[in-house]
Amino acid sequence: MAAQLNALGRHLALTGFMGAGKSTLGPAVAERLGRSFVSLDDAIEASAGATIADLFDTRGEAAFRKIEEEVAAALLGRAEPVVLELGGGAVGSQATRDALSRSAFTVLLDIDPDEAWRRVQGSARPLARDPERFRALHAEREEWYDAVADARAHDVEGILLAAAGIHAQLGSLELLGALVPGDGPVEIVADANVAGIHGVTAQLALGDRDVAVHEVPPGEAAKSTATLERLWRAVRIGRDGTLVALGGGCTTDVAGLVAATYMRGVPWVAVPTTLVGQVDAAIGGKTAVDLPGAKNIIGAFHWPARVVLDPGTLETLPDEERLNGMAEVVKTGLLAGEPIWRLPEHEQVRRCAAFKGAVCLQDPYDRGPRNQLNLGHTFGHALEAAAGYELPHGKAIALGMLAALRISGNDEAAAVVREVLAPEPVHVDRDVAWAALARDKKTVGGVPRLVLLEKAGKPRWGVEVPVDEVRAALDSLIRG
Repeated sequence: MAAQLNALGRHLALTGFMGAGKSTLGPAVAERLGRSFVSLDDAIEASAGATIADLFDTRGEAAFRKIEEEVAAALLGRAEPVVLELGGGAVGSQATRDALSRSAFTVLLDIDPDEAWRRVQGSARPLARDPERFRALHAEREEWYDAVADARAHDVEGILLAAAGIHAQLGSLELLGALVPGDGPVEIVADANVAGIHGVTAQLALGDRDVAVHEVPPGEAAKSTATLERLWRAVRIGRDGTLVALGGGCTTDVAGLVAATYMRGVPWVAVPTTLVGQVDAAIGGKTAVDLPGAKNIIGAFHWPARVVLDPGTLETLPDEERLNGMAEVVKTGLLAGEPIWRLPEHEQVRRCAAFKGAVCLQDPYDRGPRNQLNLGHTFGHALEAAAGYELPHGKAIALGMLAALRISGNDEAAAVVREVLAPEPVHVDRDVAWAALARDKKTVGGVPRLVLLEKAGKPRWGVEVPVDEVRAALDSLIRG
């Protein structure tokens, strides 16, 4: 089994040279993850009752490094995961490097030494007093940084993506062989259409590790118990192998559930090739299939070993599929309080994936903050089920958001949905849709619990709304 390639249940450690931005980016990352931010230097000063500069001047660097090692060990030994900012030289200790390997996912903030000097010159840092020594120290520490780095980043989104095990890069499909962890065999589960477009590229990238390809129907038809059973019978890898899901969100849903249940769990890698998959469906480890009249009702939480996002795969996406994805982009932007839908597509993917990855790391089993990601989905899923899953997901979610925003009294956000997505009411059986909504997983005691958005960036979840009001909002989405 490959080493864990994310910060799920582990400390997130930030390392890098002086001036790399750890103390600036760290608190922002911690806030997004709902974790405490801990500065190793601050903890040392609290423990020793002296500043770092004083410790260097009065006790010397060797004594300081011993204190640093002891405090780092204590922090990394804590059970509750935190975002830990390491001092630039902390990873020079073998004991600290070992502790990071056991207890943390470590992200290296790369910085050019000249830029680092520009940022820290004139500060009180004891090792930033001579520019030549400063640059030499940077060169000396590079080996340490390489040894501990599980990932590299340069901004908040990059850190969050790395922490969630998400690799977002143009052309990454061609790098799949290096991105699928381990060295065991790989079997691909692919959308039948996507297999014809990207399947050969994926197979060539995997080389000798690729031992089988299993095709599933395009779209929601893949998410059936029949497909699930067929894949269970066809897959032959052991626990040393990996399933790769290549396709849209429906493909990653069913392949992820196969991986969660086959041999009680094998690793899997999600390679979404649709916008909805890249910004939402493939992230966070929710896997599921449908039953008649109930969407995503049979499933499991099974975090992928890695999610590989290649925006280049979106170039062949039909307009209808792109609109499906835009519904999730708009949803994410409203939750984040930022107009992400106005960004270039590759940046939409990056920002949405980072947002969802952070929320899911904070709440991997959907017991709290992760509920916000269901904005509009209670209504949307009911419409999809009533339409026999022939209604495009994006259209259903766009309509669902209108209903949720109507109940929220948020006309401004509703205007964004109409402007960007232009959803129109659909013709489905009202009673069937209502029955499907009543089976929603978030219904408690027969009373729907909704996600509402009072204003952009301020969601509320688990809100009990009178049944008559919910029914009226659902009916407003249905014509005829």
